[in-house]
Amino acid sequence: MLRKINIVLTAIILLSILPNSVYAQDKDEYRTIENNAFKVGEKLTFDLKYGFVTAGISVMQIENIRKIFGRDTYHISFSVNTVPSFDWFYKVRDRYETYLDVKGIFPWRFEQHIREGNYSRDLSAFFDQKHGKAKTTLGTFDIPKYVNDIVSAFYLARTFDYSKMKKGDLIHLFNFYKDKAYGLDIKYLGKEVIDAPAGKFNCIIVEPVIKEGGLFKSEGSIYVWLSDDQIKIPVRVKTKVVVGSVDVYLSSYEGLVTPPTSRIGD
Repeated sequence: MLRKINIVLTAIILLSILPNSVYAQDKDEYRTIENNAFKVGEKLTFDLKYGFVTAGISVMQIENIRKIFGRDTYHISFSVNTVPSFDWFYKVRDRYETYLDVKGIFPWRFEQHIREGNYSRDLSAFFDQKHGKAKTTLGTFDIPKYVNDIVSAFYLARTFDYSKMKKGDLIHLFNFYKDKAYGLDIKYLGKEVIDAPAGKFNCIIVEPVIKEGGLFKSEGSIYVWLSDDQIKIPVRVKTKVVVGSVDVYLSSYEGLVTPPTSRIGD
């Protein structure tokens, strides 16, 4: 069940290239994307709930700026941990890291460290965006230019404008998972007000729909609520499990570019 919760959390970071996006091409051959959504120091914390029980805590944060091949990158980490009272049932200590190009908002490196019960997996990948190759611990694989990992895709999505989308519209993207770039559609479902521990927010609703294989294969419907403002932080994620459903709620935030204007009552 906790592996399902982990998959739910990754749903909030599986949004990517929108059809109405506008890229500027940098003279060094890489794109440049205007980013007014996030900065170094941002930290988002989430409660993972199964019914009325808080089963885990997740944290996404932009830790610092690192140089990779002479380019500035955001060093971003994403962790999922069960709370001590839930460890006896199923202990989870998962961590993801990505190094996101500051100018182009695309990944250069990705790491995944999974510790779930008796299961463990470690994966690292270097994305050669110029030559279209992902060099991983499993081998070297072809990728589309500017392909994303599951963390970088979320941050890219936050730089775009959803305001012109209509209910039922689809966003087509590619996301690299393990050894292949998979097609993933994001369906826009409208707007809703969501009450979370971090506050009440006006939100947009999206649903990731996998075409084949990858992270969401045979996992059922997943719904994501993003704050309806400039910074588009995830406020709620919901999915059904065998018995009941799992909900993920934003519990706190800090270091934002600007206060969330979608928050109600401020």
